[in-house]
Amino acid sequence: MEPRRIAFVPPRYGPDVVGGAELVLRQIASGLAERGWTVDVLTTCARDHHTWANVYPAGVTHDGPLTIHRFPVVNDTSGADRARVEALLAQGEMPTLADQERWMNDGLRVPELFHHVLDRADDYRAVVVSPYPFWTTFAVGQVAPERTILRPCLHDEPYARMELFEPLFTGVAGIWLQTDPELELLSARFPGAGPAAIAGEGVPIPDSYDPAGFRARHGLGDRTFVLYGGRREGAKGWQVLLDGFAEAVRKEDLDLYLVTFGVGDVSPPVDVADRVIDLGFVSDEDRDDAMAAAAAYVQPSALESFSRMVMEAWLAGTPVIANRAGAVVRWHIERSEAGLLYDDDAELEQCLRFVTEAPDAASALAKPGRDYVLDHYTWPVTLDRMEATLEEWLPL
Repeated sequence: MEPRRIAFVPPRYGPDVVGGAELVLRQIASGLAERGWTVDVLTTCARDHHTWANVYPAGVTHDGPLTIHRFPVVNDTSGADRARVEALLAQGEMPTLADQERWMNDGLRVPELFHHVLDRADDYRAVVVSPYPFWTTFAVGQVAPERTILRPCLHDEPYARMELFEPLFTGVAGIWLQTDPELELLSARFPGAGPAAIAGEGVPIPDSYDPAGFRARHGLGDRTFVLYGGRREGAKGWQVLLDGFAEAVRKEDLDLYLVTFGVGDVSPPVDVADRVIDLGFVSDEDRDDAMAAAAAYVQPSALESFSRMVMEAWLAGTPVIANRAGAVVRWHIERSEAGLLYDDDAELEQCLRFVTEAPDAASALAKPGRDYVLDHYTWPVTLDRMEATLEEWLPL
């Protein structure tokens, strides 16, 4: 074993991969490499988490100081077992352990990755797996649990109540968490979990913002808009946001647009389609400038374990409007006092009206957000915590 060699195992990896957990793992890996660690990323050839098609070539490449090992996805099952379990979960029923096992194996599998770790786990001081519901984490995380760190990105969802995951959570050497609410959920769902620490997460701090340039590049002029970025899908509350936004702007006195970027289908209601502007995939610089240009960032998801987009909005001086059902984002807003919470479409409309009609008050509301991020979520502090836990949990 090399004492400062570490492996990271995300289900997808790359600069064009949209996904918070994958992005953060990439940043942790890069940060530790800058601190002198030898870092291998063991991942798949997939880019899209819907199809799991093998897009990247298998083999070894490099991303700066990181060595990237890609293995092909095998996705040759019918999906019937997975669909049946998902239907049970949607109805509030918990499938049997046998059904849970069939669910896990009725989708992507990466046997070459599993065998690589089986053969090479002893080369590493630690193997970091994330996030918890994926086959890559479930399978690899139990190869060498005594040297495995789990970064679960845990939130209150049916998967978190599956018996299937108990060996993963209870067997690893340690668990990196992001927030106090995640620790509370871990304690409630997996009371026998391995050692856990709130390592947090770091958010890169842009050197500058160019909101006027963003408006010019995308032909937005002086339109007032709120922003949503990331995965446009049901699990993230995207359709609920679209419906609530549509209800609000159908009233002729609310002159507001919704700008969105990321992956997934947009499909706004036809009568408000001209108010929804889809930018698709954008660069980090364009994302930062969009945050600074927006009247507010809207977070409709109730299933967040951190929500870095919220942090990026606050760094840009932009208030956040968030679904109160999301425990983690609600916790951030209550601690920072830099945002608004809503329970339903009527309250969402009130929030949208506030940031549209009282921009100075909205800007003042956002002001504490930047200090909140700088005080709690910078990379130097986060990496210090992670290195300390590695020394504690995996002493030489």
